[in-house]
Amino acid sequence: MEEKIEQTDKEQEIDLLDLVRKLWNGRKLILKWCVVGIVVGLIIGFSIPKEYTTVVKLSPELQGSKGASGGFSALASMVNINLNSANSGDAVYPELYPDIVSSIPFTTDLFDVQVVDSRKQDSTTVYDYVLNRTRVPWWSSVLSFPGKAIGWTISLFKKDEGPVSEDSLNTFHLTKDEMAAVKALNGRVMCSVDSKSSVVTLSVTMQDPVISALLTDTVMNNLQQYITDYRTNKARNDLEYTQMLFDEARSNYYKAQQAYARYMDQNQNIVLRSVRTEQERLQNEMNLSFSLYNQMAQQLQLAKAKVQESTPVYAVIQPATVPIKASKPSKMTILIGFIFLSVVVASGWILFGREFFEKFRKTSEIH
Repeated sequence: MEEKIEQTDKEQEIDLLDLVRKLWNGRKLILKWCVVGIVVGLIIGFSIPKEYTTVVKLSPELQGSKGASGGFSALASMVNINLNSANSGDAVYPELYPDIVSSIPFTTDLFDVQVVDSRKQDSTTVYDYVLNRTRVPWWSSVLSFPGKAIGWTISLFKKDEGPVSEDSLNTFHLTKDEMAAVKALNGRVMCSVDSKSSVVTLSVTMQDPVISALLTDTVMNNLQQYITDYRTNKARNDLEYTQMLFDEARSNYYKAQQAYARYMDQNQNIVLRSVRTEQERLQNEMNLSFSLYNQMAQQLQLAKAKVQESTPVYAVIQPATVPIKASKPSKMTILIGFIFLSVVVASGWILFGREFFEKFRKTSEIH
């Protein structure tokens, strides 16, 4: 039994030495493939356009976060459960921010943002930039050429629907180009939320560093405005209604005051019971109008305070700055990847491919 085990070990050692010997004998071929891999890796690495990523971090204020116990919050955070958002009673909590940012209404609001293309030195919109000014690798243009040619041929036989107005954007029924712009922006605008700290991270990747920073700041402001509008919507509606009642009460008080003053001017030095009765009535109306006016003034101040209280506060931890270094492509990673792939392909050919090809060729000659 022991002799069989020793014999098996020796055979494995011989096979391993044979594989190493084959690789050593084929080292020139491996080096040639490595050179090819380096050349291909450099071509691909320099063909991919540079992308710049801007990242901002902000911490939102959570409604009702004071009601959560600190001990339970700490324990829940250990298992990635956020009690603050669960107890806030707020329908739009931080975990939904990524869905808001990727939604069609939010994305289409970015279409008309004005940016400056540093490559062409002119101003354009985000919609035009992502559709017509974003560069792609040369092989993407080659692969997409047949589809574009077919589409162009089909368009020759379609009726021209005429130019579409820029003001006719309909989020319910987007055009093909508008949907393409939405998908392009969704792939470049990212939002993530830390489940423990509720810190929101926004990032925008563009081929122009200035456009990347500008659009990141715009996305952050739009998200803050969206949440602010949602949380203060009811309070603002109450404020508008209270303001309307206040204006009405003030107008009624001024009218009652003028009526009382006019009646007193017209009936000076007249001692009649009817005059005194009318005077008391007008004075009571004026006092009642003033009391209502005073109450509505207090209600108006409370409504304004409610709007201010409902307005969320965001702490910007990391503001938007113009990136200096490109985030991708990583030319070194691409180069190492192609060198590794070349070594694997060349080694596979030396160890297995060449022998298999020779057997296949001999079998074909025999038949």
